[in-house]
Amino acid sequence: MTSSPELARALAAELARHITDVVLCPGSRNSALSLAVLERADLRVHTRIDERSASFLALGMARVQKRHVAIITTSGTAVANCTPAMVEAAHSHTPLLMISADRPERLHGTGANQTIEQAGIFHVAPTHRIAGEADIAHVAEALKHHAAHLNVELDTPLLSEELRAPAPEVADLVRAGGVEKQDHGEVSIDLSRPTLVIAGDEAWEVEGLEDVPTIAEPTAPAPYYPVHPLAAGVFGKQQVSAEGYVVNTKPEQVIVVGHPTLHRGVMALLEDPEIELIVLSQTATITDPAKRAKAVASRVKTTGQPRKEWLNIAKAAAELGAQAVRDTLAEDHGFTGLHVAAAVADTLGTGDTLVLGASNPVRDASFVGLPFAGVDTVAARGAAGIDGTVSQAIGVATAIQQAHPEDLRPPRTVALMGDVTFLHDVGGLLIGENPLPENLSIVVANDDGCGIFETLESGQDAYRANFERAFGTPHNVDIEALCQAYGVEHVRVDSLQTLIEALIDATDHAGFRIIEATTIRSTRRELHQSLAKKVAM
Repeated sequence: MTSSPELARALAAELARHITDVVLCPGSRNSALSLAVLERADLRVHTRIDERSASFLALGMARVQKRHVAIITTSGTAVANCTPAMVEAAHSHTPLLMISADRPERLHGTGANQTIEQAGIFHVAPTHRIAGEADIAHVAEALKHHAAHLNVELDTPLLSEELRAPAPEVADLVRAGGVEKQDHGEVSIDLSRPTLVIAGDEAWEVEGLEDVPTIAEPTAPAPYYPVHPLAAGVFGKQQVSAEGYVVNTKPEQVIVVGHPTLHRGVMALLEDPEIELIVLSQTATITDPAKRAKAVASRVKTTGQPRKEWLNIAKAAAELGAQAVRDTLAEDHGFTGLHVAAAVADTLGTGDTLVLGASNPVRDASFVGLPFAGVDTVAARGAAGIDGTVSQAIGVATAIQQAHPEDLRPPRTVALMGDVTFLHDVGGLLIGENPLPENLSIVVANDDGCGIFETLESGQDAYRANFERAFGTPHNVDIEALCQAYGVEHVRVDSLQTLIEALIDATDHAGFRIIEATTIRSTRRELHQSLAKKVAM
């Protein structure tokens, strides 16, 4: 029978062949695993005390590395705390390896302490049982999945003198086959027909579609012919009248690339029965809410070229949307989250990485012009939750820093998130004795609650009586005091100009800081109404 220390060392050796980073959470049942990975010179180990934040830290690192990052936990609820990160990993097709310590199978169902049914706990990931050295072969099989789970059964004694042996030899890093992209085949497309591309998360630069007008979400590649998302309303109409002319504005075909989710007006084009829909995907996710796609493919074979008249229509619609944002920002709506996004966008530079929180920030970033060429943008669009955003931002910055070990100053990471998103994962600031990110600025647009609900149906006058308790949920938290408690630098700004100055200062002086922008949400609904009016034709 394999002892727990022997099994742990064998598993650590196999892990070192496929991954470079492990996030470790303290625990008793996983103690042999903890010491086994710490003794290896070929594994970088990051420790966190909270499993939920730890799993999102690993997810953020994996988004950059494009390979599995492991998280090791003890048994019981520690495992369950990793569920949100595993869900996001599976739905965003980001590699993440969950390694849970467990009691031997004979103790299951006996009332043994801290014992739950861990096999199958993640419905989005198959569980591979590791009960002896022969089961180590399951590691390579697990790594064929994006979200992967190893459940390691460790018996007492959990530790022995064996783990005090000299550090093992460094393993040769290999790939365990990797997660293969799905090939849905090829589709023929006539580009002489009025065509619009909608590119979302997981989009890629599709050969043959470079010259097609494209509405791109912030995490998609920057298109050659960008179209503002506010222009979607124009394309939803058969005709519009402009300067005495009537022009046909509805595309004959829409091509979806990846997984768009952000804008209702854009998504409405996917459901318009008068528009042919073609979906391109390299995963099992097919973005087709109305289930009406004419074709699903991964590659295109094009004929014809976009007509000049159609390109001019798309260009005019794009400028209409962009000008609407510029004009609205200049109006008297106070200092809002959209102003914060504009300031962040204006101070980004080539080589920067931007991390966007869900809800308003990712949509605001889209309104102010993202994606940008030369700026990598990360957002949790798989399940589109606010979970773990602080930890993911730290993970992204850490992985970028590790990828540039010779640089005196690693490339900059900027994160933009709302106050509720920040508070939801404020425990991610608990870094302890681990190295701090060297060039990370987290911008928190603090409007004291959930500003996105101001813009939705829930923000209508009919629901205002209970709006704050059900949706607005003001918290009145002193973010500066929280940052002080966690030992993180804090800067508070209350205007567009002071925010720009703080962002420029962060550009000039590397480090880890929180920039809190105190904004208002009371004008959010009228701001969005102003935007909508400016693009109505």
